[in-house]
Amino acid sequence: MNPIRKIPVFVLFLCFLFPALAAAESPSGGGGKAWIIPIRGDIEPSLATFVRREARKALSGGAEYLIFEIDTFGGRVDSALQITSFIMSVNNTKTAKTVAWINNGEDSMGVSWSAGALIAFSCAEIYMASGTSIGAAAPVTPGAGGTMEGAGEKTVAAVRSQMAALAEGNGHPVDIALAMVDYDEELWEATVDGKIRVLSKDELDNMKKDVRDGKPKIEHEKSICPKGKLLSLRADDAVRYGLAAGRADSQEALLDALGVKGGAVVEASPDFADSVISFLTSGIVQTVLIILGVVLIFIELQTPGFGMLGMSGIIAFLIVFGSSFMLGRVGSLEIILFLAGLGLLAVEIFVLPGFGVTGVVGFILIGLSLILSMQDFVIPRFDWEWAILGRNALVVFLSLLAAVTVIAIIALLGPRTRLFDRLTLKAAITGTAGGPDPDSAVGKAIGATTASDSEAAISGVAAEDEESFASLVGKTGVSDSILRPSGRAVFDGKIYDVVADGAFIEPGIGITVTRVRGNRIIVRRV
Repeated sequence: MNPIRKIPVFVLFLCFLFPALAAAESPSGGGGKAWIIPIRGDIEPSLATFVRREARKALSGGAEYLIFEIDTFGGRVDSALQITSFIMSVNNTKTAKTVAWINNGEDSMGVSWSAGALIAFSCAEIYMASGTSIGAAAPVTPGAGGTMEGAGEKTVAAVRSQMAALAEGNGHPVDIALAMVDYDEELWEATVDGKIRVLSKDELDNMKKDVRDGKPKIEHEKSICPKGKLLSLRADDAVRYGLAAGRADSQEALLDALGVKGGAVVEASPDFADSVISFLTSGIVQTVLIILGVVLIFIELQTPGFGMLGMSGIIAFLIVFGSSFMLGRVGSLEIILFLAGLGLLAVEIFVLPGFGVTGVVGFILIGLSLILSMQDFVIPRFDWEWAILGRNALVVFLSLLAAVTVIAIIALLGPRTRLFDRLTLKAAITGTAGGPDPDSAVGKAIGATTASDSEAAISGVAAEDEESFASLVGKTGVSDSILRPSGRAVFDGKIYDVVADGAFIEPGIGITVTRVRGNRIIVRRV
């Protein structure tokens, strides 16, 4: 099929895919007094994009309450920080009241742990349903064998300070926030002057030292978070310690507590575009897309013209960068690096012989652009950013390694595989106008029989009249293109297709014809 005829198919594909993805970013008016935005499952970039988009829709529609229904074990720290930064900006501008609701429905887990706790503390108020819990917010990083290990001190310190800032900014107990992040925090419950308080070990000890005339009166001391443990609180404890504003076992109970009447609530939910983005930005899918992109473009470069394989390879890379672009992770830097890498690879393939520094640098630039398209930062500063960089680098490295392996398999098995019959030439060439190939069966038949016998031996071979190449043996000329090993050369002012015998030959080099085999004109340097 003519490649031009395939352009409409390609355009139709893009018209279907990217507007569907772009729909996830298009704002639309709301109309509800309160918006309920779910934060369920792993905290990842696609979820952060969804939360911010839906919150902007709510604010543009005049919502007075942003209710974040949290049900998660945690996830990526960078995505959680993006969500918390957005929520805090809403709190600072007082455009709406932010509420974290840890629900316990039929299909929920009833937890707000790790990154979920970080998001809950960023809200102005926290409500919890019976049987739910919040806490265990210490940052972790993937370790050997896929297990999760505690992050380094630098990351813990950063998240610790962030949790304290969120708690202080929203009036939540700071000591509780710290005990949920730092294993070194020790927390005690005590009744001080008849009021239940949560105190750190140092605060409790200092309070005991400062007792004068029996005031303050301290009693009923109880350790609720010993050193070396992370704090997690159930709904009743969170309410008793002043972390949660109250209990809300249903949406109606929550709305009543907030003073929102029924019929003024909008419940957001991920749509098809969000599911597509989440699917396309997953590690497995991006690995497959990178492998397909590299392999298909390589095969296309080995065949004449430009067809469906090359178009499919381009589409694969467009999906990789396009889906990351919808998450706000692709800018001019990633595009420039990718195009520069492709340009260097093209120079290596079409201009320079062999595969050297240019090709290696091209691969490195392409790999770097793919890595940067999977993250929101360029240079990592914290341990969790280094962990994300390592994960992305591993995905890209394994993808490129797998692509090279597939290309090597195709190079070895391609001629023997029916799938590649249209890409390879399998017809046997038995001779030219200058006579049959002496190495072929027909040539041997001529040398082994009389003239009459040879005529009978070749009578069944269909030969086309071609220009005689036999007269070129011994002639000298100039290479017209790179011979790698095949290319073009000029003899007596006429261009021929030739094959170099030995090392590659650059353009403009003097060459001589050593022999002719079938339609192959074999040359070497003069």
